[in-house]
Amino acid sequence: MSNLEVVEQTALTMVDVHEELIKIEKRTKELAPRAEKTKEYLNKFVNMKKKESDELRKKLEDLNIARLKDKHIAKIIDIQPKDMDSLKSLFSGETISFKQEELQKVLECIK
Repeated sequence: MSNLEVVEQTALTMVDVHEELIKIEKRTKELAPRAEKTKEYLNKFVNMKKKESDELRKKLEDLNIARLKDKHIAKIIDIQPKDMDSLKSLFSGETISFKQEELQKVLECIK
């Protein structure tokens, strides 16, 4: 078996994955069974368009919060937390902490 090497890692939102699956389906006319199941799942849970997702990503990046990484932004876009506790729970497994003011800015940006 050949050894695979990760060249680059990019955090994708569910919207991004959904868009990519649609492009693949148009190109190949049919998705593999696992990709089809993923698309069905995303059809149920993706509730915004690519343009809206990109605009929200830009707003979150423009907040210039140093510890807010691309993977965090992707999860915020996916989950769209409505309150402080929901937002904090996204970072519960991380070793970073955010100031209350920074989290408040993120919540205002989502609304």
